Amino acid sequence: METHLQDRDRVGVQDAVLLEDYQSEEVFIDNLHKRFKEHLIYTYIGQVLISVNPYKQLDIYGPKDVKAYHNKHFFEVPPHVFSITDTAFRSLKNENREQCILISGESGSGKTEASKKVLQYIAEVTDRRGDVEKVKDKLLQSNPVLEAFGNAKTNRNDNSSRFGKYMDIQFNYEGNPSGGNILNYLLEKSRIISQVPGERNFHVFYQLLLGAEDQELARLNLKRDLDSYYYLSNGSKGNGIDDKKGYEAVRNALTIIEFNKQEQDEMFQITAAILHLGNVGFSEEEGIAQIVKPELIETISELLGCNAEDLKNALTNRTIETIRDVVTTPLSRELAIYARDALAKAVYDRLFSWLVYRLNSSLKIKDMRSYNVMGILDIYGFEIFDKNSFEQLCINFCNEKLQQLFIELTLKSEQEEYLKEGIEWQNIEYFDNKVICDLIEEKHKGLIAFMDEECLRPGDSTDMTMLTKLDKNLSYHNHFVSHKKADVKLQKIMGRDEFRLIHYAGAVTYNVKGFLEKNNDLLFRDLRETMSKSSNNIIQSVFLKEEQKSKKRPETAITQFKNSLNNLMHILMDKEPSYIRCIKPNDEKKSGVFDEQLVGHQVTYLGLMENLRVRRAGFAYRREYSLFLERYKSLSSQTWPHYHGSAKEGVQILVCALGYEGDEYKMGKTKIFIKYPKTLFYTEDAFQAKKHDLASIIQASWKGVLQRRRYKQMKEASVIMQKYIRRFIAKCRAKKRRKAANVLRNFIHGFITRNGPATSENRAFLELAKAQWLLRLSKSLPQDILNRTWPPCPHVCQEASRYLERLYGAHLSRIYRRKLSPEREAQLRLKVLAEKLFKDKKNSYQSSIPHWFKNDRVSDSVPKQNYGTILNGEKELYASSVMKYDRHGYKPRERVILITKKNLYLLEIKNAPKIKHSLPLNKLTFVVTPNVDKMLLVRIPEDLMKKDKGDLILEVPHIIEAMTHIINITDNPGLLTIYDKTPIEHSMKGKRGTIDVIIGNSESIHKDKTGHLLIMASQ
Repeated sequence: METHLQDRDRVGVQDAVLLEDYQSEEVFIDNLHKRFKEHLIYTYIGQVLISVNPYKQLDIYGPKDVKAYHNKHFFEVPPHVFSITDTAFRSLKNENREQCILISGESGSGKTEASKKVLQYIAEVTDRRGDVEKVKDKLLQSNPVLEAFGNAKTNRNDNSSRFGKYMDIQFNYEGNPSGGNILNYLLEKSRIISQVPGERNFHVFYQLLLGAEDQELARLNLKRDLDSYYYLSNGSKGNGIDDKKGYEAVRNALTIIEFNKQEQDEMFQITAAILHLGNVGFSEEEGIAQIVKPELIETISELLGCNAEDLKNALTNRTIETIRDVVTTPLSRELAIYARDALAKAVYDRLFSWLVYRLNSSLKIKDMRSYNVMGILDIYGFEIFDKNSFEQLCINFCNEKLQQLFIELTLKSEQEEYLKEGIEWQNIEYFDNKVICDLIEEKHKGLIAFMDEECLRPGDSTDMTMLTKLDKNLSYHNHFVSHKKADVKLQKIMGRDEFRLIHYAGAVTYNVKGFLEKNNDLLFRDLRETMSKSSNNIIQSVFLKEEQKSKKRPETAITQFKNSLNNLMHILMDKEPSYIRCIKPNDEKKSGVFDEQLVGHQVTYLGLMENLRVRRAGFAYRREYSLFLERYKSLSSQTWPHYHGSAKEGVQILVCALGYEGDEYKMGKTKIFIKYPKTLFYTEDAFQAKKHDLASIIQASWKGVLQRRRYKQMKEASVIMQKYIRRFIAKCRAKKRRKAANVLRNFIHGFITRNGPATSENRAFLELAKAQWLLRLSKSLPQDILNRTWPPCPHVCQEASRYLERLYGAHLSRIYRRKLSPEREAQLRLKVLAEKLFKDKKNSYQSSIPHWFKNDRVSDSVPKQNYGTILNGEKELYASSVMKYDRHGYKPRERVILITKKNLYLLEIKNAPKIKHSLPLNKLTFVVTPNVDKMLLVRIPEDLMKKDKGDLILEVPHIIEAMTHIINITDNPGLLTIYDKTPIEHSMKGKRGTIDVIIGNSESIHKDKTGHLLIMASQ
């Protein structure tokens, strides 16, 4: 209860008993409105639950909500239908006290949904074993069946219950559902034959027509057109109700409740027969009724399993049995229509009663050992319409009886609690509605007695004669007002066919039209006999043949209802009641709309203000000492954090610390009683303010606890981790040692047997040796192409070493080449060519290696010249100063030799360059000696020689370089001849000359005494 009291200005109070101005209906409704706006649809008046229909689905009925309310004290959790149910269920289970939950309210206020939630909670919190689950399924599935046959769409509610229902749920010794029993009250039979505009007949008719398969409809001679049936003609066809889905749910529920196929077929045959019966029309000839469509009688009799001719006669004739004779008289059209409608109402009413009986048979407890019962009463609330009739009188009479029961039980429980707690009981003044109940039901003097008397007396009794009798016999009563008794102002709005009763919930004016007919509820004897002969098992069981033999007139409808109601009161008096009062917030069935005027009417009709006043006549708040101390002990230093004395002493210390006045509270034996809500509000506000200090203390302590736990966990975890890590490291080290020892052992054995037969050990050793050699080799490879010292290798790797040395040499060469400039590359190519030409062939080759070749070797003493003009555009590729030995005694002469792409030019350079010889390179041959000298003999083909000319004998300073350039230009190594014989002959002036080659200390070329050209080569 104390939860959210600090927010009471916004969300109201959870218990209306805590309202300061509890006498004000406006304050009470405003509290409901505040809670409704916050989607809080439940409010308490003590232990009475008020439920305001939200007209939308709220997420407050799931498994988590069931868990939140299970086994919780009534005031520990916010108001909820689950809380009421849990309290009743625990009292039944733990204390063996039979319970009853009374659900009331007007149509559309959510009574049926509330009863479903009660069943849902019980199903959730009890065991789910086989038999228990089966019983729970039957209890839950009884709802769609009863709703189909007993509910209808009205202008106020799409699923309005048109009957009262009391369901007993039977529990075994373990507290699990083991069976059930259902009682029904006052089914609205008149709805069968007519409905108010905008309303519908019972759901089952629409479900059958719109949900059944075509074959089923054909078997029942039905079609889906709703307008084809007179009993449905005034009803709405759709309005968002899924009748097809409803039909499937009903069929499924009937199967679960164990209705066999024959029973189901016969039920729907009777339903179809009632639809056809409404279409039976009558004409009148000479005052005698005639059936317009006789073929319909055939269809109806086939569906009901009776004789067609008997049914036809029963609808158009009436047999009256007197003392002397039996007289059959034909009926007029008006009476025939009455007989038809009476049959339809009677058949449907008895079908519904059979359905309830059959449900009870299925729910009947099998284990007849002791069991406890929880009853759920879902019954109509107090009704005041613009036009009130017989049904409203019965309904309001029922509510008067329930109000009387409520007052009795509430006052009784209050008085018992006060006496138990040793608190002085003060008589509470309240309106005792027993005077109204007596006005209605008192034997021989009440309204029911006079109505029955008028129905039973011989002669022409009418509604007006009944009203006259009521006015005559009840005009003395303060709660009965007739037109004659009313004052002038009331007479203006009250008809002469009306009377008024002053109920506890307000004055209601009733119109007597149809009272006697509805009270008589007469079904002609012929029709009863015809039905008793039916082959339909259901019809047979509800129209017993023994009933026809009885000469006793059946009790009137209101007497039957009074007896059933008194029986219900006896049942409820033996049980501990819980109350759910349902309220409809608006007539438009819209969510979020709260019509205060409409709610005010319902508050009045439900007697909620009277309930509140009775509850508040004593103390607004009461709580066990232990619970009160546990919640508020922080408000006194003497009781915080733990009080070691008795709870009562602790509470006394608390109230003294809080400054309670003597008239604000009383101390009972086990509870504290607080008189005024403001005292509780003051206490709760102080507690809310204290919460911040408590929260800081609790947070600090809790953080310390968490930190200590975390530290201990971390310490324990670290010890465990260290242990396992050390173990793991030790295992790894041992494994490594074993592995290392095996490796060393295998290595040594492989080394010893390396030259022996192949084994796994020596193969591994050799592989290792190869790998180690490759690693050493990778670290000691030559880095310079000119210094290619190759590391030594094991014997097993010699072939690989040679192959790798060759590959690596090629690799170094490639790297070296890629780094060369075009000029350097050209030089190296010339050097390579010189090697091919002269290595090991001419002794002066070694001295040429260190020096780069040049393209211009013309002596500095010779002036630089541009030879392009005399070479006819040819580009000089090589030029060098040479000494030419002519044919006239081998006299030496300075010349310049020029090499172009195609020709060799020998120039004389004095004042200006002059070509002395121009020879094509590809036709010349060149002769050198293998010795260290500079002589070059250029042999000229005879066809190119002039008559006084011969071969050219030249002394070339750089003989290796010059010849390499010539061979590179011509790309013809065959032009060069290294002549290693002496003497060497040459052509000179048309004759042959001789060149002698000798070895001396220094190089020289001169003519010797023999006339030969002598070449002295050095060693």
